[in-house]
Formats: sequence, C-alpha cells, structure tokens
Amino acid sequence: MDTPVCDFVAAYEKSGAARLHMPGHKGKGPLGCEGRDITEIAGADSLYEAGGVIAASESNAAALFGASATFYSAGGSSQCVGAMLCLALQKSKSRVVLAARNAHKSFLHAAALLDADVRWLWPQPYSLLRCPVTPDMLEAALAALPEAPAAVYVTSPDYLGNVQPVSQLAEVCHARGVPLLVDNAHGAYLHFLPKPAHPLDEGADLCCDSAHKTLPVLTGGAYLHLGHGILSAEEGEVRAALSLFGSTSPSYLILQSLDACNRYLAGEARPRLAACVKTVAVLKADLAAQGWTVAESESLKVTVHASKRGWRGDALANFLRRKGVECEYADPDYLVLMISPQNSAEDLEKVRGALAGAGQGSNVFQTPPQMARPRQAMPIRTALLAPAEEVPVAAAAGRVCAAPTVGCPPAVPVAVSGEVIGPDAAAVFDYYGIKTLRVVR
Repeated sequence: MDTPVCDFVAAYEKSGAARLHMPGHKGKGPLGCEGRDITEIAGADSLYEAGGVIAASESNAAALFGASATFYSAGGSSQCVGAMLCLALQKSKSRVVLAARNAHKSFLHAAALLDADVRWLWPQPYSLLRCPVTPDMLEAALAALPEAPAAVYVTSPDYLGNVQPVSQLAEVCHARGVPLLVDNAHGAYLHFLPKPAHPLDEGADLCCDSAHKTLPVLTGGAYLHLGHGILSAEEGEVRAALSLFGSTSPSYLILQSLDACNRYLAGEARPRLAACVKTVAVLKADLAAQGWTVAESESLKVTVHASKRGWRGDALANFLRRKGVECEYADPDYLVLMISPQNSAEDLEKVRGALAGAGQGSNVFQTPPQMARPRQAMPIRTALLAPAEEVPVAAAAGRVCAAPTVGCPPAVPVAVSGEVIGPDAAAVFDYYGIKTLRVVR
C-alpha cells in the first residue's frame, strides 16, 4: 500500500529547499526528527481541507477498516469524541445524548461546549471504570425518554478491557432510529483479528480509535470512522466538526505515522496480531496458574485483580517498576498491562517472572465504596464554565461539581459537572486518591 504523506515529506526533506515557513527549527534540531516535521506547505495538503496526500492516505485507511470514510486526528481520540458528538447533535432535533457513565472526560468537555443534555446509563452496583450496558437496559432507557435522543454513546473496550455487546446495542438503537457512537480508543486493532470485532464490524454509526494506543503510531494519532449505519455526514461536515476540537497546526510527524501504519495494517498486522493474541492468552493462563485473578478482557489487555491477592494495584505497579516493568494503569484494585505485537518475548517474560516473585500480599480484600446516583443541580455546560474554587473533598459535600477532578489514566470522572456531591462520594474520591476537587462558587 502506498504512503502518500510519508512520500511527500521524504521528498521535501531531500530537496534541500530553504524553509522560510513554520516551524522555527527549520528542519534541524537535537531530536533527529525535525527534518520531517513540516507544516501545510504547498503539496502537503491541509488536514481540515484535505484533498491531496492526506485525503489519499485517509482513503487507504477507510478501505483497510471497512469504514464508509475515515478521518485522521493528531489530537487523539479526545478530538474525535468531540467531533462525533457534534455530528450527532447536528443531525438531530434533540439535544439529549444517552451515555454510559464511564465516559472519558473529553466527552464531558464536548458535551459542555456543545450544550448537550446528557442522560446517564448507570448500572448498579456502582463502578468507576466498568459500565456494562445490556440490550434490555438500553431498550428501557430509550423507552423512558419522551423522544428519541440524538445518540447513544458507549465506551468499548473500557480501561479494564471490558467489551460492550455493540452489535446488540446497535440493533436496539437502529430500531428506534438512534445512531450509536462508540469510543473505541483502546481497540483500533480489533478489525484485524482473525475474527474482526471492531465496533464498525458490529454496526456502530460513528467510532473513534486511538491508533497510538494499540497500533505502531505516534502518541496523538487517532481515527474518526463513519460506519454504514443510519448516520450519514458529508466530508466537509466531518472535517468542520474535527476542526472545532483540534489545533490548526496538526503534527505532520503524527500524520506520517498514521500514513505509515496503513502499510503495516495492509501487510504484516493480521498474522502478527493473531500470534500476539495467542501469546497473551498463554500469559493470562500462566498468571492465573500463579494464583492471580486475571479479569476477562479484550485480547491484548492483561487486567490483574490485584486486591484479590492482598495487593493494592498501585503497590503492585511499584513492585513491577522495580523489576523493570512499567504498567499502563493501576488503582487500588487493578493492574492493567497493554500488550501489542511490538512487545518482545523478553518483555512478557519480565512480566511473568516479576509477578511470580510478588507472591501473596498483606492487604485484606475489600470492595470499592458504593455511591448513590447523584442529583444533577445544573447543566454540565453551566457548571463547567461557572466561577469555581478548589476545596478538600471533606468540605465538598452538598456543593456542585464544577470541573471534574480526574487524572489520565483513566480520565473517568467520579462526579460530573453540575452534580451535587453526596456524602458517599467523599469515600469514592478518597479511595481513588483524589484529595481536592473544584466546586461551583
């Protein structure tokens, strides 16, 4: 497969042209990549008005993923999440979006900027990161609304590797004329498995992938895919939506990385992924044999329920770090390892050996604190943009959440802008190490 963006930049680098344009390093610098870091010069195309090499590369990506159209993002899936929400609202008379509660904070930011009215799918018992949505639950939630929402929004896979039944959810949505939007940030590789399992394969109308999370792409590289469902959008509409949430100076290093990835996906990706999935399955089985509880998850994530073996997940992460293993995410309960075909056999042996040496921890197992569904006192937009102050969690009860306080990873808020902080929320904040939060003045 051709790589038009990479080819153009390589030719320009070799041309020796005097660079009297941005960026200021002029192709020279200590990192070694500056020669290929350019801007929208003649022939380089422009991401939000693409009609040349970028458009050709995106067309290659769409064919590889089986999308009706694919658009690049140099601002990660966060940029694509905003664009998806914007497109859904533009195509509907409703401002309501029905969303699974474990949404990334970029969804909340976009909802605030676009003035969406978010209604939450919130299964019990409460879990910060996991929000399993069943077809029956979705059907009941849709039936309870006075009119069809602009969209249904779910995250799949989530940070722990849980996967939603996207095909069944799509059927429920489409029967009511509602598009299904999927944050697939952690699953760009899923289409290239022996049995494709990408949200596009299962009927999603719009989908975003963080290519950089699971494919050999530089950080920030992502895709916005249009499916073959009930939501249609013209190219100009999609690019305009993306431009609302992205820089006017997208990184050409990231764009080249996405372009080069097409060649990988068209060639070696499928056999390498198939082999990697088998290797990861063996690792999961070996860890289970060592006595670890390995949660069910998508193929390339290893999610260890550390607290069931007497470890805090973050303490286990520190233990692994001393053994030369850096994890993706850890909290009081879980340790998450993200694996790709680019990991070596030696990498996985380090994991196997380190966890074998960890043994039984000394903590008493406890379940995360539960939180009642909070009351929404004001719209997300009003609260997020209101004057606010930072207060200790202990002093926040009864106050209205302003900007959600959350780190990345996992960037899933405990409390959402506009919600009243209940007394049980303090225990949840403390459990996840959040000591202060911003509340409306």
